[in-house]
Order: sequence, then structure tokens, then C-alpha cells
Amino acid sequence: MRLLLFFAAASLAAQSFTHRGYIETRGLLFPQTAPGDSGHGIGEAILRWTATYKATPRWRLHGAIDSRSDTHRQVEREARIDWQDRSAGRPALSLRRFSTSYTRGRLTAEFGKQFIRWGKADILNPTDRFAPRDFLEVIHTDFLGVMAARVLYEFGSDTFDFVYTPRFTPSRTPLPNQRWVILPAGAASIGFAERGARYPGAGQAGVRWNHIGRGYEFSASFFEGFQHLPSLEIAFDARTFSANVTRIFPRLRFYGADAAVPLRWFTIKTEAGYFTSSSRATDEFLLYVAQLERQQGEWSFVGGYAGEFVTAARNPLFFAPDRGIARTFLGRASYTIDANRSIAAEAAVRQTGQGAYVKGEYSQAFGSHWRATAGFVLIRGGGMDFLGQYRRNSHALVTIRYSF
Repeated sequence: MRLLLFFAAASLAAQSFTHRGYIETRGLLFPQTAPGDSGHGIGEAILRWTATYKATPRWRLHGAIDSRSDTHRQVEREARIDWQDRSAGRPALSLRRFSTSYTRGRLTAEFGKQFIRWGKADILNPTDRFAPRDFLEVIHTDFLGVMAARVLYEFGSDTFDFVYTPRFTPSRTPLPNQRWVILPAGAASIGFAERGARYPGAGQAGVRWNHIGRGYEFSASFFEGFQHLPSLEIAFDARTFSANVTRIFPRLRFYGADAAVPLRWFTIKTEAGYFTSSSRATDEFLLYVAQLERQQGEWSFVGGYAGEFVTAARNPLFFAPDRGIARTFLGRASYTIDANRSIAAEAAVRQTGQGAYVKGEYSQAFGSHWRATAGFVLIRGGGMDFLGQYRRNSHALVTIRYSF
């Protein structure tokens, strides 16, 4: 009898614990060198493991771990476990997520490091105020988790989402000695010294209301906090003819809205946000996107326009890929060939024609664990355009992934 109870308890524990993960290696080949990088190839490897434990019918524990390495020193070589995501480079070992969630009826709450996504659009999300990213490679990005308390309450067709983050998490920007940093013309004669970042000490808060109506879905959001993409503070030293560069994160207030309307032939999605600030270190502007989406058999199509309207231009020294692809036509198409194979393409073209990029990839699964993906990124344009400045970073890539 005791033996039966033991196996029953073990079976219940196994059902309460779920996990998955993958090991991935990626190789990138750059035909051209860049001012900050004379290399032609980069190798990267990552082990990612995620797990969930159902402690009770209402409480769950969530965790995820990343372990990384690379050939180009964009990954740190320090033996430490990182949980803050404030390092300039990617940590070799990090806690990607660790949180606990509680569900009861219409209420869901989560506390700890987690991922928070707002908005409905697919090609640009101005309302994603709690979603910093890793922009070390500007074209290839990954989201970063934030320390937060989040409460969602559903009331009929309405959902209210309340978020508070006590600790600021910045987006990760390209490293100074890598090919994704583009210095302005004439900067070669001036010495630049990276002085790190000055992080805000206060918390951030936001609320989002989502309503599902007959034939449409609409959301409105508000955010009070800081810009997770940095502005640059430059102090020039005339004695040494050099400049000290510090990353700062100005205070930000945000008002946003998004909507989705399914029609017979396609779905219309729009998303917009107005960014205002009491700080002179950042601009005030409206960022928006409008797109059409259609699913036709195994084909998926998304196309639209991202725009920007600046109401107060204050500081031209900032790093903002979301604004960098504004005033641009964007599109994406994918086709599922069969259960194991797929192809996809993505493009962005500046309305002035001064910058553009095209991505393409082919992916194939081998058995239930292995997948190989081959692709390319082609970037063209002028040196004064956000996209065009990376024209020497066109590359091919191959990825091998083992999932478990």
C-alpha cells in the first residue's frame, strides 16, 4: 500500500512539473568588414531551459535559464549568475525568468521577473513600454524580462492590466567595439570614452484596458516611467580632445491605443503611442503603425506602414530602433510547405528610398528534436539613414537547434 502511495505521489509531482528547452548554435558570415570590426564571421551558442511547477491549483512557479557563449566577446566571460540584465554585454549565465503566479476566477497576478507584452501589431509595437530588448545585433533582437508586479482582472468583455516595476531594466545597445556601432562622420579624429550608464532609481507603473466588442478589439494604455532606450550625454574634454559618453534614460509619460478589426478579406490592426517628457534629454513624438494581415491556406501575409510625428525635437543623440524604422513601409510573408518545412521573408523600405533591408529564411525540421535554418539579411541605403548606415552588415546565417 505504501509503495502504491509513493508511486501515486511521484506521478502527481511529475504532472505538476513541466519543462522544455533547446541548445542552439548560430553562425553569421559578413562579406564586408566594418569600421568597428575587421572580422567576417561570428559563432554563437545558447542553452535555454524553461520550467513551470504547479504548486497548488492556484499557485505556479515559473523559471528560465540562459547559458551563452560566442566567438566575438559580445557575451561576458565572467563566472556569475545575472538576473538584472544591466550588463553591457550578454551574461554568460542568466536567470531569464523567475516568478510566481496566482489565479483565482477572473483574477491573475504574477510577481517577479517576467515578460510583459502590450499591443496588437506584428511589425512594430509602440505600446510595448515594459518590453526592453537586446539590440546588440540591431536586426536580430530578443526580449528581456523585467522585475514586476502584474495584476490582470477580467470583467466580461473587458480586461484590466496593472503593472508596477520597482527596478528599471534598460534595453541592451550595441557594444562600442563591434560592427553594429556606427560613429558619425569625422569622429575618427576624436577619442570616445564609454562611461557606462546612469540608471533611474524610481519605479515605473502602467495600466492597460482591453475591450472585445462585436467585430473589433480595442485597447488603451498609460505608462509613467522611463525610456528603456538610451539618450546619450556627451561631455567634451578640450585638453585631451576626447568625448566622454554616458547612456541616460530620461523620464517618460506615454499614452497609447491599439485596435484590431477582422474583415472578410483581411484583418486591420493599428497601434499608436504619444511619448511626452519633462526632460530636455529626449524628444516628444507620436509613433504609430497601421497594417493589414491575411491568412490564406498555408500562406500568411502582413503589410503596413510605420510613421512618426515629432512634436518637440530636443536631443538628436539617442539610440531608438523603433523610431529608426518609422516612416517606413514594412511587410512579412511566410509559407508552411509541410509539417517540417517553411519559408519566410521580411522587408522594410524607407518612404524616401534612402534605406531598406530584406530578410529571408528557410527552416526544416529533422525528426522531433532537430531543426536547421538558413537565411540572409541584405541592408542597403545611405549613411545618414538609420537602416542605410548598417549597409556593411549584410550577412548570411545558419542555425542548428536541438529541442528537448
